[in-house]
Amino acid sequence: MNVKCFLTLLLGCSLVSASAQLTYETLYVDYDSAWTFKNLKIIPIRRKGGGPGPGAGLADVVPLNQALSQGLVSVSERGTTSFENVHWLRINTHSDKSVYIAGGEIVAGGRQDRMVVRDTILRPSAKDQYVPVMCVEEGRWSDKEKKFGYGGYGNAHLRKTLDSTPNQVLIWREIDKQLQSGAFKNNTQAYLSRNLDKKYVSGSDDYFRYFLDKFKRSDSTIVGFVAISGDKVIGSDIFATRDLFYHQLEPLLHSYIDDVMLFGKPVSMKDALIRRYMDKLLKDEPSQTEFCRKNGKIFREGTQVVHVNTFLKESM
Repeated sequence: MNVKCFLTLLLGCSLVSASAQLTYETLYVDYDSAWTFKNLKIIPIRRKGGGPGPGAGLADVVPLNQALSQGLVSVSERGTTSFENVHWLRINTHSDKSVYIAGGEIVAGGRQDRMVVRDTILRPSAKDQYVPVMCVEEGRWSDKEKKFGYGGYGNAHLRKTLDSTPNQVLIWREIDKQLQSGAFKNNTQAYLSRNLDKKYVSGSDDYFRYFLDKFKRSDSTIVGFVAISGDKVIGSDIFATRDLFYHQLEPLLHSYIDDVMLFGKPVSMKDALIRRYMDKLLKDEPSQTEFCRKNGKIFREGTQVVHVNTFLKESM
């Protein structure tokens, strides 16, 4: 191979490697388009160049909520005894599509509601596939299995607890603290019982309508956002492609709104501090890896970064 061909190949590999990352190399934080409603501020994160992103190997991937609504997957219990099977769910695929499941997503029903432990992509298979989960409904293990349905995302506090220490008792403690804080009535210590509280739902819907309208009126180059309340970054979620992001947008909005409904305060964090946070997250791949080791997680499929999620960060 001559020098010219070698340099061309090397440059091509470098460009592919860079485009597979979710850093300032491919993204920018659109501070000028920030939206604030009551106690929540959301700043869009866009892909440079306006394209959907490379998403190598992700063209045939659909998110869990879409897969469930379209019957592309079915979810069932692994067995009938709680002590053996509470931390696993069986998922069967029924199409040629791969299914993306994010850590922190909730699958409601079965013998009790569960939350997925970590991000994964399930490829089409005739065999049973199993996903690790944690219980988010402490007081129920039904003899009769209910049909599973999509339950959205856990809020930032719960997702941080899950990823910081996937300990069932600590997850139940966090849920109990939130239920007590919101004075939600329930019989089974179910995280999702808040959705039965009319006052909570009404307040949550006000937030949701405001932010969803803002996203709908924006262009489709957004692949994620960072959320702020009080003097803290609540967290951020960024995806490899705009299709993945927009399919996750509504449940993600609900999860951040839920956090603000329980713990939010008027936004007071200065832009300079937000920029400092985002610089640590997006500067380059080594900085991102180091930052997420303590403050979040990175999900990769091969060399492609699919999802970057960061958690609650105290004032900086």
